[in-house]
Amino acid sequence: MDNTLDLKTRTGLPEALRVLVADFPRDEWQAHANFAGLVAFWLDRHMMFRRLSEALRTDAEAAVDGKMRPEQLHPRISRFGGMLVQQLHGHHQIEDMHYFPVLSAKETALQRGFDILDRDHHAMDGLLDRFTRSANGVLQGQAEPGTFREEVLSFEAMLLRHLEDEEDLIVPVILKHGPDGLQ
Repeated sequence: MDNTLDLKTRTGLPEALRVLVADFPRDEWQAHANFAGLVAFWLDRHMMFRRLSEALRTDAEAAVDGKMRPEQLHPRISRFGGMLVQQLHGHHQIEDMHYFPVLSAKETALQRGFDILDRDHHAMDGLLDRFTRSANGVLQGQAEPGTFREEVLSFEAMLLRHLEDEEDLIVPVILKHGPDGLQ
């Protein structure tokens, strides 16, 4: 696969994979008849991932700046970091095993996009492992919050890229075809 499509380096999906987002622009999603239910729930999960990574980054920055003590930081890393890792793993499993196969069958011309998203999930497994090791290092007193902050920044950048691309590919397919076979 083209290196420009790698999660670490891409700046978005190729235009050929964004054909449906042109027909179903983001600012019109909520008004669409197929938005309520599955799409709204799915986007809410993505918002949760964004908020958790933002909270972890903000906390790590506060710790680095001396505005948060370790006894304040540690429970937040444990709670929010654990939630982010567990929920992302489960979310990706459902997408890989159920949503992606069903949706790619509805829009076979977008198969390359689903392959990219699947590849992202595999890349994110390694990122989540690194993130977990970094968080555990802080929790065990073996790493400084600055190291964790750098890991969160790296992870967050790739997470946000993946979520945006996934939404641009998947939401228009569900809006066009409806949620049949997905729930």
